[in-house]
Amino acid sequence: MDSMLSVFKTSGIFSVTPGMLIMWAIGLTLIGLAIKKEYEPLLLLPIGFGILLANLPMTDLMKPEEGLLWRFYHFGIQWEIVPPLIFLGLGALTDFGPLLARPSLIFLGAGAQAGVYFTFFTAWLMGFDLKEAASIGIIGGADGPTTIFLCSKLAPHLLGSCAVAAYSYMALVPIIQPPIMKMLTTKEERMIRMKKSRKVSPQEKLLFPIVSVIIIILIVPASAPLMAMFMLGNLFREAKVVERLTHTAQNELMNIVTIFLGLPVGATMNAENFLQPGVIFIFCLGLFAFMLSTATGLLLAKLMNLFLKKENRINPLLGAAGVSAVPMAARVVHKVGSEADKKNYLLMYAMGPNVAGVIGTVIAAGIFLTLIAD
Repeated sequence: MDSMLSVFKTSGIFSVTPGMLIMWAIGLTLIGLAIKKEYEPLLLLPIGFGILLANLPMTDLMKPEEGLLWRFYHFGIQWEIVPPLIFLGLGALTDFGPLLARPSLIFLGAGAQAGVYFTFFTAWLMGFDLKEAASIGIIGGADGPTTIFLCSKLAPHLLGSCAVAAYSYMALVPIIQPPIMKMLTTKEERMIRMKKSRKVSPQEKLLFPIVSVIIIILIVPASAPLMAMFMLGNLFREAKVVERLTHTAQNELMNIVTIFLGLPVGATMNAENFLQPGVIFIFCLGLFAFMLSTATGLLLAKLMNLFLKKENRINPLLGAAGVSAVPMAARVVHKVGSEADKKNYLLMYAMGPNVAGVIGTVIAAGIFLTLIAD
């Protein structure tokens, strides 16, 4: 009896705090959203479970040098291994054909990054330091792995908050973007049918990742870890001679590293780090960044139409796909466009600025690292 009482007294039951209970509720909410609503389930599910584990007392799972989840975080994220591997898989899944067919769409991907930079300055003026402001601003790119990569280097204490904000807004693209798209465009503009794209040759697709990685890394060397893996994955895809590597990057490797990304990210969100007033501002600023990126992409498309012949006009909705939430933003563009004209097929055209947005967000992260990192 005494032995049982001793075990009971040394259990974690008496160490549970109100803050931990709140974090349990947050973790369970994310798990529920992932399962019931299917909001980014591949990442919100492990992130939510990681939050639960990080807020169970006396487990030492995040204890430096010893904890299991600390090792996942340290070797996978701090050592810059897992996010680049995610980009390897993304590259293997990406078709740059729509962008190559109409290169001018790359400007929409670049224009949609305005929310990143504007929110960076806004966060800085609100009292966040430069590293924290950059980590918050990058949420506007709607690119989870890039957000995690940048935060782990500039503001590790904000990693969990920024990651959850980024993936939450990615999941909410079908809810957040349509009202902005309809507010900033007329029905007539949404009915614009794109001119048929030219056929892109296999040689162009093969050369693109090689030429792009050279040019981009020469201009922004700090983007190399993500950009190199992204273009390598795409080279696997377009070379057509390494199907096994392509399949592995797209499936087995992508699935494995997704687990080792989400779980430790969630584990950084203990009650002490997360239950701070600044976290609310992070979520608000992240939403602001994402909405602004959507708006600037739309407005840039409208501006470009002023200088194009009528037959070459761009459907302004494509500007909203400039955020790098691939392929969800492109699907939302197609859905909103088809509501105005059921025969208007915009999905493949929207993939152009969508993949350009991925490149733009990585470049933005590289610029922040170059200018701000010690």
